[in-house]
Amino acid sequence: MVQKAKILLVDDRPENLLALEAILSALDQTLVRASSGEEALKALLTDDFAVILLDVQMPGMDGFETAAHIKRRERTRDIPIIFLTAINHGPHHTFRGYAAGAVDYISKPFDPWVLRAKVSVFVELYMKNCQLREQASLLRLQLEGGGKAEAGAAKEPAGLLAELSARLAAVEEQAEALSKQLGDESTDAAAVATAAHLERKLTGLRRALDALEPGSSGGQATVN
Repeated sequence: MVQKAKILLVDDRPENLLALEAILSALDQTLVRASSGEEALKALLTDDFAVILLDVQMPGMDGFETAAHIKRRERTRDIPIIFLTAINHGPHHTFRGYAAGAVDYISKPFDPWVLRAKVSVFVELYMKNCQLREQASLLRLQLEGGGKAEAGAAKEPAGLLAELSARLAAVEEQAEALSKQLGDESTDAAAVATAAHLERKLTGLRRALDALEPGSSGGQATVN
């Protein structure tokens, strides 16, 4: 069973959080509320998130400061941040958002369809990365000589390799389709770059798996 991705919604106004939940509910993912920057940082200590929607104007720790803290933490620095703001002070204000580590900067009022589409891209990339980590974990078990099936029953190495190869092929096909979709739709550069990074990781994993095939002269493979 595939777990749902978590999306962090950060805004000091309850009505704004309610509106975001209404817009994103169609994605059928887990929506987590935070009413301040401090509350958002606390949530990020324990949970993994696919994307963060962060209001700029908040009392106390504003969106820029919150983003700076997020990007300084190794655990959270790679989580995409979409800034939401009701004000527009010109290009320098937008630049400050991107400088703080945002992948997008959206002014209110925004088009609900556009926001939902942007968030869905990062959710899909997050899910593909989760699948990739699962394949890498299974491959490491084989490299360490574990040779165990998910349920704990013993399997022949050849059978495990075939299972890994089939699972990896499915992820490769989905990643290729996603990259093509992003290219066709000219989506955000950050999303395209993330998809390209995912494909590079998949290529490395495929090479490592091929090196384990009987008769291969590739030697021991390494998966990062």
